[in-house]
Amino acid sequence: MLSRLPRNAPVWLDRLSAWLEPFEVCFSHVAQRGAFRRYLLGLLSDSRRKSMSAMLERVSDPGTYQAFQHFITHAPWSAAGVWRLLRTVIPEREGVLILDATSFPKQGLHSVGVARQYCGTLGKVANCQVAVTAALWTGVRAWMLGAALYVPEAWLTPEARQRAQIPAAVRFQEKWRLALTLLRQIRAAGVQITAVLGDAEFGDNATLRRTLHRLTLPYALGISSTLTVFRGTPPVAVPPRQLGRAGTPTRLQLTAKTRPEAVRVIAAALPPSAWRRVQWRNGTHRPWAAHFAAVRVTPAHDWRARRLAPEVWVLFERDLGATPRIKAYLVALPPTASLRALVHLAHQRWAIEQQYQELKDELGLDHFEGRSFVGWHRHVVLTALAYTWLQQARQRAGARLPTLPVARAVITEILTAHFFVTHPHYLDTMLKLRDFQLRI
Repeated sequence: MLSRLPRNAPVWLDRLSAWLEPFEVCFSHVAQRGAFRRYLLGLLSDSRRKSMSAMLERVSDPGTYQAFQHFITHAPWSAAGVWRLLRTVIPEREGVLILDATSFPKQGLHSVGVARQYCGTLGKVANCQVAVTAALWTGVRAWMLGAALYVPEAWLTPEARQRAQIPAAVRFQEKWRLALTLLRQIRAAGVQITAVLGDAEFGDNATLRRTLHRLTLPYALGISSTLTVFRGTPPVAVPPRQLGRAGTPTRLQLTAKTRPEAVRVIAAALPPSAWRRVQWRNGTHRPWAAHFAAVRVTPAHDWRARRLAPEVWVLFERDLGATPRIKAYLVALPPTASLRALVHLAHQRWAIEQQYQELKDELGLDHFEGRSFVGWHRHVVLTALAYTWLQQARQRAGARLPTLPVARAVITEILTAHFFVTHPHYLDTMLKLRDFQLRI
């Protein structure tokens, strides 16, 4: 158990201390619990880099670098266990789940999972790690509820596994499979998901969409312009039995000359009257506007197995630039949904961009310099823990939400005060210096 701070300790540090107490059950040894506290304080410190060596320089009573590194890479504790507990303590339990594949550009080839692959951060194929993450967006705040490193097959050879400490149980999984695993874990924690959002990495996958329909979860997912759909719901029927042929037909067939079309073809054929200018606002930011059109469609992928997917909306967005580009989304909302409702749901994804900026810039989500699979996941879950506490501090502050730099500055002042409380001989020295008249 964390020892309670003295009565005159700053209230924020007292709250942080109390909030971290339940997580100590995840660490079986007192040395682990000490390293856990130091790591969290390092993440919340004013260190510009959140590598282990940089954080050690910013916390009081840091211990040794070897002990710090052992805690992250080899000590016997489970990042999955911390995630499970974290999902149970978030104060807001209902919202939109945002799935995302975030990338971490890397210079070398030794960090676990690094490969030449599409890097969203750079907008091109580059050397990077990619992680699938899940965040709950309540309309006011985002809460990070899960993350899994995408491990390319090249990293699953015996030699690579040994080098990066990749457990034998880890098998290759596509990003959409990792996303569905996170979705199931979050639902199992009792979080009420009102809709699911994601980009084309997930929207192009028929199995993921089929799972969301089975769970009766609305969604707004980006899709590629080449994805094929039927307009509306195509008429189908079982063909009649033909004379002279054994057996009764069971496979559905289209009853009209209907063919699937790429969504870009449908967008190009829309008349000018189909487009409407819609304005929306992301949080407290300035309003945005674009032209939108929506058509009811049936995704064609399932028809390969002669079954029809549920009918959904395809939402087209055309920007207001001189050479407008068109984006497309599949939106699972009722046929009666308004165009504005479709736009509102699709554009709540902006919250994930803001969250990643804060997690990376302020808390060092992408600063981990270790090379192990276990170490990466531990760093990420502790970063999420620090972010969750800061979000709770914002929630307590009421309508006026402090930015992460402001909250971090407050924490830094608290840590400075705590250092002098726990190291009174330094305080005595500083008080003695007050009596000297310094001349410069």
